[in-house]
Amino acid sequence: MSVVSPAPYYSSYPSVTNFLNSGLYRWDGDANTTFAGDTCIELVCSPNNPDGGIRKAVTKSKSGKTIHDFAYYWPQYTPITEAADHDIMLFTVSKCTGHAGTRLGWALVKDMEVAQKMTKFIELNTIGVSKDSQLRAAKILKVVCDGYELSPTSKVNLLFHFAQRKMAERWSRLRAVVATSGIFSLPDKLSSYCMFAKEVVSANPPFAWLRCHKDGVEDFESFLRERKIITRGGSKFGVDQRVVRISMLDTDEAFNVFIGRITSLK
Repeated sequence: MSVVSPAPYYSSYPSVTNFLNSGLYRWDGDANTTFAGDTCIELVCSPNNPDGGIRKAVTKSKSGKTIHDFAYYWPQYTPITEAADHDIMLFTVSKCTGHAGTRLGWALVKDMEVAQKMTKFIELNTIGVSKDSQLRAAKILKVVCDGYELSPTSKVNLLFHFAQRKMAERWSRLRAVVATSGIFSLPDKLSSYCMFAKEVVSANPPFAWLRCHKDGVEDFESFLRERKIITRGGSKFGVDQRVVRISMLDTDEAFNVFIGRITSLK
């Protein structure tokens, strides 16, 4: 069975798919260009890592499966436009609250047979999920939920509102630099009504998908590395090397250094 995802796709999808060298499935690349037949697994990451785009399934596999990766479907990154309701949906604590070290995610799966296979794989792979991680994640999520359910009217200092302001401020600074650079570009800014915020908000993805238009620069990742800016090049995401993914989630100190260095490039 082919496993596909529209390019640019999350860089770990190919390696995770092929890691076990299974004869049951194989990575087949870009869902937009690969004919996967009537049976395939499509990975839909929305908002997409690396470019922040809102994704829908592009294959029409009659007997395959579509896995919706909602790692970044949180209000600090994107407008929540609908209640997600798909057959297989993946979530993670790390992108929701920033507690990546907890190493915990969860899935909502409608198909009992698929859910049982997933549970069996986790049992064989790691002998289950750490109870410490589960308790820690449950406590973290409870604190976040209690803040919104039990707090006074003002929510400005609660997690999602605070994070949204921080992300918006960082994106505003980066877009201002790109607008005056003459050699860089970013995807268009997206806005929509957010069911969580109850207002129209702009998307502030956790990664910047930065393209270089400077003559002579074919490997943008290497170009930036020589200038002490660490990124991930487009080839890791199934596209050309004139585009890179830049994390927008680093510390304030690191982000300030990044803005200073990117501003100096002409």
